[in-house]
Amino acid sequence: MTTAPARWSAGRLLRWIFGLQLVFGAVLLGSDIARILPQVAMPSSAPAITQPLGPGDQTRRYDPARIDQRPARPGSRPIPASTDMPSRLDFSDTVWQGEPTITLTGRIAPGDADRLTDFLTTVDPAPTQAFLNSPGGSVQDALAMGRVLRDLGLATRMTASDICLSACPYLLAAGTTRSVEDGALVGIHQHYFGENTALPAFMAVSDIQRGQGEVMEYLADMGIDPLIMRPALATPPDEIYLLTPDEMQRFRLTTDAD
Repeated sequence: MTTAPARWSAGRLLRWIFGLQLVFGAVLLGSDIARILPQVAMPSSAPAITQPLGPGDQTRRYDPARIDQRPARPGSRPIPASTDMPSRLDFSDTVWQGEPTITLTGRIAPGDADRLTDFLTTVDPAPTQAFLNSPGGSVQDALAMGRVLRDLGLATRMTASDICLSACPYLLAAGTTRSVEDGALVGIHQHYFGENTALPAFMAVSDIQRGQGEVMEYLADMGIDPLIMRPALATPPDEIYLLTPDEMQRFRLTTDAD
């Protein structure tokens, strides 16, 4: 029996496949543009992240590319002084208040989980605490790094000048004890899980459900109240919901020192 593809020449078949790839690529690009355009044409009207919080006024504009490091008093934190926020995590080790310490500063980029694992093999003595200062980034890498920090039994800490937004709170959640000084900013929102609206709906929904499932499992493993996801899911990706100290305690994102 002769099938239709068998009657095609090899050249024609290759041209057809190449054309199909071009069409699919154009659709994917168009989908990404369609997803981004509303944010460009109608950006968030929420206040800037630098504006003070008030009761019921905790949503701020979020653009990780425009978030710089906050000024800190000299000697108030172990994180290296700099005005620019690194485009991917910068790791350092030091001794802070007599404790072997590591610091994680910058955006969380794909591959940073592997970089952290490599970095930790060079740290001696083994750290007991990790200081965080990050506007967020790759959720998958944040979850992987969080499990590494928990396996090592590290405490996670933030000083008054630090920020921990988007995917970064998953690192904060990993600490065996978790402390956030007054003035630090901890924020949550919706995440992308690699979905693209040009894909069939069941595939996009599957990606989202799988990603949310991984997050919920992670929060349970870390002892965090899953209700923390309620304000997160209500906040779009171009905005950030800043948690109050009371909320962090209620959701068990912070712990008592004793």
